Amino acid sequence: MNVAVVTVGDELLAGRTTNTNATWLCERLTERGVSVERVTTVPDRIADIARVINEYRAEYDAVIVTGGLGPTHDDVTVEGVAAALGRSLEEHDGALAWLEEDGYSRADLTEGTADLPRGARALHNRNGVAPGAVLEGVYVLPGVPSEMRAMFESIATEFSGTRTYREEVVAAEPESALLDRIAAVRERFDVVVGSYPGESVRLSLQSTDEATVAEAAAWLRERVEQPE
Repeated sequence: MNVAVVTVGDELLAGRTTNTNATWLCERLTERGVSVERVTTVPDRIADIARVINEYRAEYDAVIVTGGLGPTHDDVTVEGVAAALGRSLEEHDGALAWLEEDGYSRADLTEGTADLPRGARALHNRNGVAPGAVLEGVYVLPGVPSEMRAMFESIATEFSGTRTYREEVVAAEPESALLDRIAAVRERFDVVVGSYPGESVRLSLQSTDEATVAEAAAWLRERVEQPE
């Protein structure tokens, strides 16, 4: 299964808010064997949201959108999703029922709180108010991290794939000096190798077979200079 993650918010693009939602989602999806192919941030503009969703839903098995849910003037994600899918917005009876169970009367709710694209499956927001939605492979989640995480966990089983195992080898050598051993471990074992330089070089080995990646990591550790 391959997925695109879209985070919505002017504050993300301005650097006022750290995009922890994207990192957390990528980690959880990877743990479930899902391949995350794109992570994109778009502003709070309906046209931009709709354009990116339309592009990605044609390429990937699912699109996860976070942020911009609610009835305020800059919460336009649901409108963007509706525009992308050619759906009208309608008050969702199921979402209203959940909110009433949580102690919110209809009279207390801001107009539009429970509006979702026509035909969408509502996702209950157990840690907040604005509901999420699922429609045609597009999953719409809140931007508040605690709300987003709880809502994702309620649908996590809908995302699955072949699990990838990973081990890391740290080398106290320049990246350029390690090229021969990187090539050798790739040739000897069926693993994907990533190289990440810094104070030391981190070599990431990945495989769909746990024993293979463990054997490759052990082989490589014996052949690189270890940090003190």
